[in-house]
Amino acid sequence: MAFLSLFRALLLLSLAASALSTRPYKHGLTPHFYDYVCPQALPAIKQVVEAAVQQERRMGASLLRLHFHDCFVNGCDGSLLLDRTPTIDSEKFAAPNNKSARGFEVIDQIKAEVDRVCGRPVVSCADILAVAARDSVVALGGPSWKVRLGRRDSTTASRTMANNDIPKPSMDLPALINNFKRQGLKVKDLVVLSGAHTIGFAQCLNFRNRIFNDSNIDQAFATHLRSFCPRTGNNTNLAALDPTPARFDTLYYNNLMTQKGLLHSDQALSTDESAFELVKSYSYNYKAFWKDFGKSMVRMGNIKPLIGNQGQIRSNCRRVN
Repeated sequence: MAFLSLFRALLLLSLAASALSTRPYKHGLTPHFYDYVCPQALPAIKQVVEAAVQQERRMGASLLRLHFHDCFVNGCDGSLLLDRTPTIDSEKFAAPNNKSARGFEVIDQIKAEVDRVCGRPVVSCADILAVAARDSVVALGGPSWKVRLGRRDSTTASRTMANNDIPKPSMDLPALINNFKRQGLKVKDLVVLSGAHTIGFAQCLNFRNRIFNDSNIDQAFATHLRSFCPRTGNNTNLAALDPTPARFDTLYYNNLMTQKGLLHSDQALSTDESAFELVKSYSYNYKAFWKDFGKSMVRMGNIKPLIGNQGQIRSNCRRVN
């Protein structure tokens, strides 16, 4: 009888812990959100990300970019993942994303695997984006950080807001600072998060004006880029954002020191003394860059999350339930 009473007590304690972990969290995000309801969730995300990046190294930068572009449009709510419907004006077709945002199939794979190991949809698509971004950086040799979790998914999207709010590669520094300020981010966050361009590629369309018209560019560098990015045509030809596009290092900042930033918005970081001091610091101190990158990613991941009873947990990241 005593054993039965103990068993019941333990069962009630377990159920109570589970209920607490599945109840919408109303007080912000926490790294421990899924600890009880599905401790297998984060390892499952990591496994799929590692496999995807191993198959195609470029995918790491693509998954990191999805999280950026999601957060800058009305917060980190998975709105970027929604396909177009009669009531959804998909952000995938906004100028910064159209024919360049990629990795959606990997997010689908992660969602399917996480829902399988958890037994039901308990992990939001917004959280999947945040964790996949971190795991992509780690897979490419970069730092790790504790991702705060508990976001819920939006039921709307806005192509107009995506066009207006995602930073443009043509922006100068004052415009970039104002863009980040509207998101609650500081100049240091701008310089640090721009360091994400230490991995990945950009399309000719986004750096053509720089290589033909900017004065603060190394001429040999510009000449090389013009060889496959002419004044007209070849819009989708790719150039690496730094010399090691599949390794998360500090060569992006070294490039800025020698006027070899690929995008106008990259080299713009060298036009202000305080911003450029950070660039110089990170160019030779990877530990400082890694530490600050994790902190800024957490701050960006905390932009206007849907929590509590807001939004939903989508069963399919591409569609509203």
